[in-house]
Amino acid sequence: MIASHIRDEGERVLESMTEAMDIAGALGVRQVLSHHKVIGRANFGRSTETLALLESRRGAAADVCLDCYPYTASSTVLRQDAARQAQRVLVAWSTRRPEAAGQYLDELAAREGVGQDEMIDRLQPGGAIYFSMDEADVERILAYPETMVGSDGLPHDQFPHPRLWGAFPRVLGHYARGRGLFPLETAVHKMTGLPADRFRLAGRGRIAEGAAADLVVFDPARVADAATFAAPKTPAAGIVSVYVNGALAWHDGRATTARAGQVLRRAH
Repeated sequence: MIASHIRDEGERVLESMTEAMDIAGALGVRQVLSHHKVIGRANFGRSTETLALLESRRGAAADVCLDCYPYTASSTVLRQDAARQAQRVLVAWSTRRPEAAGQYLDELAAREGVGQDEMIDRLQPGGAIYFSMDEADVERILAYPETMVGSDGLPHDQFPHPRLWGAFPRVLGHYARGRGLFPLETAVHKMTGLPADRFRLAGRGRIAEGAAADLVVFDPARVADAATFAAPKTPAAGIVSVYVNGALAWHDGRATTARAGQVLRRAH
């Protein structure tokens, strides 16, 4: 399997998807299009095109699926080209100016009397959160049957994207219960059985005799993401317990001392 972070998710998104899928086809391997999205206001709504392209390839027997995270903002290193496509940019970290973490780029630039590009130069090296997606596209991609849920979280950031703490409960609470985008069972499948099947992780992703006891106990009426862009490390509500390989790893709002995780290798 190849997981592809495509070349361009803006104006050339279809071309970039085609390039990635052609490579996988030439290699004869299965493929995941990593954290699929369309970015930039000029491209809002184009998920109808990207999903149609993906569906046409699947109809031609290509073994391709995708994952996404449930937010209209992305996060990566601080770059001028990415900032130009965003409606707003929140600084996640800066080695040169650590006090800038958690502040908006436009406000920093205004205070220092410089343009956005110059402000980015002053913060390098750094990382940022980019508000550059449309909510309708996020929902459309998330609802697509072959879409898996992934956080794409960056735990080393000084001021991380809230997806690190909130991605999965946000799907369960906001999108399944609140928006009614799909049933709760579908939401759970998108983050358990579907990825386990796609990555061929034997004994994972389902509750069954002989399978690994990776379990999350949550209240379906209360589960919700609490992490925000202002307070990104806030634990989710409604999560009672988490078991990893049968060991209690999280309970009543705090982690235990158990370290039962292990490297997973795909089954051939």
